[in-house]
Amino acid sequence: MSAPKRQDTRKLFENLSGQGKSIGVLTSGGDAQGMNAAVRAVVRMGIYVGAKVYFIHEGYQGMVDGGANIEEASWESVSSMLQVGGTVIGSARCKAFRNREGRLEAARNLVLKNISNLCVIGGDGSLTGANLFREEWSGLLDELVQKGAIGEEAARSNSVLHIVGMVGSIDNDFCGTDMTIGTDSALHRIIEVVDAIMTTAQSHQRTFVLEVMGRHCGYLALVSALACGADWVFFPEMPPEDGWEDNMCQKLSENRADKKRLNIIIVAEGAIDSHNKAITPDYIKDLVVRNLGFDTRVTILGHVQRGGTPSAFDRILASRMGVEAVLALLEASAGTPACVVSLVGNQAVRLPLMECVQMTQEVQKAMDEKKFEDAVRLRGRSFENNLTTYRLLCNHKADSELPHSSFNVAVLNVGAPAAGMNAAVRSAVRVGIAEGHKMFAVSDGFEGFYKGQIKEIKWGDVGGWTGQGGSLLGTKRTLPGKHLEQIAQQMAAHNINALLVIGGFEGLESVLQLYEARERFEEFCVPLCMLPATISNNVPGTDLSIGADTSLNALVETCDRIKQSASGTKRRVFIIETMGGYCGYLATVGGLAAGADTVYIYEEPFDIRDLQGNVEHLTEKMKTTIQRGLVLRNENCNENFTTDFIYQLYSEEGRGVFDCRKNILGHMQQGGSPSPFDRNFGTKVAAKAVQWLTKTMKESFKGGRVFANSEDSACLLGMRRRAMLFQPVAQLKDETDFEHRIPKEQWWLKLRPLMKILAKYKTSYDVSDSGQLEHVGRFRAKEGDSSATI
Repeated sequence: MSAPKRQDTRKLFENLSGQGKSIGVLTSGGDAQGMNAAVRAVVRMGIYVGAKVYFIHEGYQGMVDGGANIEEASWESVSSMLQVGGTVIGSARCKAFRNREGRLEAARNLVLKNISNLCVIGGDGSLTGANLFREEWSGLLDELVQKGAIGEEAARSNSVLHIVGMVGSIDNDFCGTDMTIGTDSALHRIIEVVDAIMTTAQSHQRTFVLEVMGRHCGYLALVSALACGADWVFFPEMPPEDGWEDNMCQKLSENRADKKRLNIIIVAEGAIDSHNKAITPDYIKDLVVRNLGFDTRVTILGHVQRGGTPSAFDRILASRMGVEAVLALLEASAGTPACVVSLVGNQAVRLPLMECVQMTQEVQKAMDEKKFEDAVRLRGRSFENNLTTYRLLCNHKADSELPHSSFNVAVLNVGAPAAGMNAAVRSAVRVGIAEGHKMFAVSDGFEGFYKGQIKEIKWGDVGGWTGQGGSLLGTKRTLPGKHLEQIAQQMAAHNINALLVIGGFEGLESVLQLYEARERFEEFCVPLCMLPATISNNVPGTDLSIGADTSLNALVETCDRIKQSASGTKRRVFIIETMGGYCGYLATVGGLAAGADTVYIYEEPFDIRDLQGNVEHLTEKMKTTIQRGLVLRNENCNENFTTDFIYQLYSEEGRGVFDCRKNILGHMQQGGSPSPFDRNFGTKVAAKAVQWLTKTMKESFKGGRVFANSEDSACLLGMRRRAMLFQPVAQLKDETDFEHRIPKEQWWLKLRPLMKILAKYKTSYDVSDSGQLEHVGRFRAKEGDSSATI
């Protein structure tokens, strides 16, 4: 499994050595799912580069108490941590560390172990404490030398304390990062509960008021409201205007009149009105019962949100951040400020810790001063985009109040079903109606299109679609190429002025075929937009596709269960086949999230010597305390080295050392209800796409009709690193390997060395992308609408 050779303009981490360095890792403050994945990544990356890594148990309390609380970590000691929620090294609130005497004791305990590099995983309080500790460090050492608690040589060799932070907080309340470790998993818990409540609420026509965590930050409330299509949401950054009680009751009443059998209201625990008065679930319940007489129940989710297994997203985020944190510590010099490693769009960045903390504190200050619009902007692009989308989707006006356009927009699904497609369709339909368009739904993709299965779709028709898996419109792999004439006739008959295609690789091919047929059929000279929705994540022009996150979670959950089954038998290796066509995204990223030993994919050719090397690697592993193995194989990675072949080879070569089992996961990766990420991603990209279609239709409206035949009027909307971009499909043609249905360049291949390092393979790792220290953008939300964030 050797990395392909190329011109070496890269910055390789082999040049960064940890020899002679000691790194301490601690988790502090409230626990969050994914913290263990971050600890595991720090320990293994640290050991890999030759450093000593120490667990600091019970957070700052363990640092102050010292002794057995500061324990050297080994490679095996972080095994089986990846799938465990909370933090296995413990976390505690520590009063002693707030005083100088406590920090003095902590400094002594670190110097005794020669630890001068700290990786702190926690919230803004924990990270602020770490920065203060760093600023006081040299003074603390001087004092310890004077007291004779440490020697001068020890003080000299540990003269600088380097600190790198990772934000572990389910509230996502830290400025400078789009997602904190634990937020996605907390959303999973909330959505699981909401989905369960919806079935009982529907049975009895009930209203449910749900309280979610978020004392100072409404991210969980806002995103879960978006992801489940809640009727109303309350959160601290945007108090409702005076008179909200009547407005809310009117909306709930209208929804019931529209034959909606249930109402969901989501309240953040820190929700307030415009006079800073708390809005509690019980107050809302009493209000609804008094004014409307609806059967209303309250559910307070509480610590359920902190618990459970980390989601695939949190495991990958934490693993990437953990590796990045070790790199940042290796590269730190005496003048490097304490930094946090964070996520912007799909890219890991390093930001000065105190800039992030100050901005986080400014949010609270803005809220205290009732400057709520400022507070929302300070929260960052992700938060502001969520709020904008929520307002668009939940502001259902009467037909007479809507702007009126003469435009007709058609929506269809193409290719295999992917979870999140329905959320995207719902969002597209509602935003289109809010902008005054007539929206049409096409059943069964282009097959239904040429057969005339096209009908108008109204606001209420897509109610409750967000949480549904598969494709409610119906989807087929049929391409339009052979039926262009009939499709053009249907476009003319229904006067379709724009087309939104939601689908996988076939979706891209379809939009390309329509674009290329514009010379022959004027009906296709309308704005065309494609949203990537496929579990394989194999569409060029985007880093992520709708549906891939749900599929990853299904894959990782299954791998967890399979690994669990080996805990009793020992010495067992599982070979698991994943879907994805020729694209190795699911296998690679799933392998990183599930802690796989080896992953075979088409993009990285391998031969019999590599297979032999992998068997030997597992044989060595069986001599340690970790006596199980996990091997993932993408379904089309090699036509000769089939799953059966690899299973038989491993069984034969491992005879007497380990036994093998094989699993082909198949279509379970395609099913299930969409993850919060896919619901939110689908909702936001579809809203953005319809706004683009509206703008393009208006710009190309001439002589009483829409006529758009330029290259940039047929686009794919995709996430590229930090931005959401509309890219002409004609330009994406050159970036595509049509034979294997994959992009020629794929960002996630950079994660493969990281996966191998965490599985103890020697490999080359290109760290050119690793962050130079950046600065936190002020009011970043005003930098245009290029947000990629979810």
